[in-house]
Amino acid sequence: MRFTLFILLLSSLLFSKSGIDSKINTTNKRLKKFDKTYSNVHKNLAKTAKQIIREERTILRQQKKLQELQLELSLKEQKYQENTQEMQFLNKSQVQLKKSQDKLRQDLAFMLAKNVSLSLILDDEKVKNTDALITEEVFEALNQITKANIKVLQGNFSSNSNKINRTQRKISSLKKSIEYIDAKHKEVLSITKKEKKNLSKLKKQKNRYRTSVKKLLKQQNSLKNELSKLNIIKQDQKSKAIARAKEKQRLAKLERQQQNNNRAKPTKNLPKVKSRTDAYSSVKTKRYRGKKTIAPLESFTIMKKFGPYEDPIYHIKIFNESISLKPKKSNAKVKNVLNGKVVLAKKTSLLNNIVIIEHANGMHTIYAHLDKIAPTIKKGKRLKKGSIIGRVNDELMFEVTQRNYHINPLQLIANH
Repeated sequence: MRFTLFILLLSSLLFSKSGIDSKINTTNKRLKKFDKTYSNVHKNLAKTAKQIIREERTILRQQKKLQELQLELSLKEQKYQENTQEMQFLNKSQVQLKKSQDKLRQDLAFMLAKNVSLSLILDDEKVKNTDALITEEVFEALNQITKANIKVLQGNFSSNSNKINRTQRKISSLKKSIEYIDAKHKEVLSITKKEKKNLSKLKKQKNRYRTSVKKLLKQQNSLKNELSKLNIIKQDQKSKAIARAKEKQRLAKLERQQQNNNRAKPTKNLPKVKSRTDAYSSVKTKRYRGKKTIAPLESFTIMKKFGPYEDPIYHIKIFNESISLKPKKSNAKVKNVLNGKVVLAKKTSLLNNIVIIEHANGMHTIYAHLDKIAPTIKKGKRLKKGSIIGRVNDELMFEVTQRNYHINPLQLIANH
């Protein structure tokens, strides 16, 4: 029965180990794909997503190591018990052998002393007379017996010493084996502790990531509503309802993911948010073919590029209709990029301060997340290219549309 249970345990460990190997390979492929595919999307989200995938890989490697250790321990557990019992027996035997050795040492010392005494008597000339011949013969016989006893005792002492040495070597070997298994047990406990810590870290990362994705989706929806109200990007009621329903569905699934995240699992095991390309197929784009113009910021880093983005963690497909620019200095001036007229300038809950400017040929430029709107910027005000419309500290959302189409803002900017 015990043997059957052992075989079942062994086979389950081997099976789960091969499963973890497969997951590690999959995660490594995802990480390589991530480096190749997601380098041009929103850097903040991409950074967190990459950390999540790396953390998952770390946890999977820890799980693999645990499986290997558990397998090794299960194979050596019986031997470990046998070694422990044998060492206990050898320790007792060693005590007895040392007692025997002490007794032999005492006996041998006594015999050697006796031998010396007899030799001295036999060598004494005074006892060598006619009357002492019988006594000399007796002493000679005793001397021979003593020598024989000494030889036997020496043999026993040497044999006992060899037994003690062999026992000591065996004990040392068993100690090493036992210490090795004990060290592996400690390693299991250490890795289990690290895994628990990493799972907690992964949970926090996923919560932070979900929050970022939800915020991004809400911001996009808020901007779409503003553009729809101004008839910049027209939406019929049916497509609006579909878009809202999809948005609601995606946010609801994210909420469910967050609620079910009490046990952090590798992403491979998490339910995916099903999404097809039609999630953003209604986004119409066109290429800008006009003259290049100035950038809205003097110096910046591109944090989010224009175009489709598939979230690598939950596989939600998002279309980045804008770009995000991070200024290289705080309180940076934001400039109007083309001659035009202000059609909206206000503060919103999700987009912070937003300014929308209408230009020739049905083109509009949108500037969101402004920390300040310039006091002179009011609805209806005409502006020249390069006019200061506000200031930004962290990140500027910049979007361009033309007659119901979205344009990649980077196509307008010279030397970006």
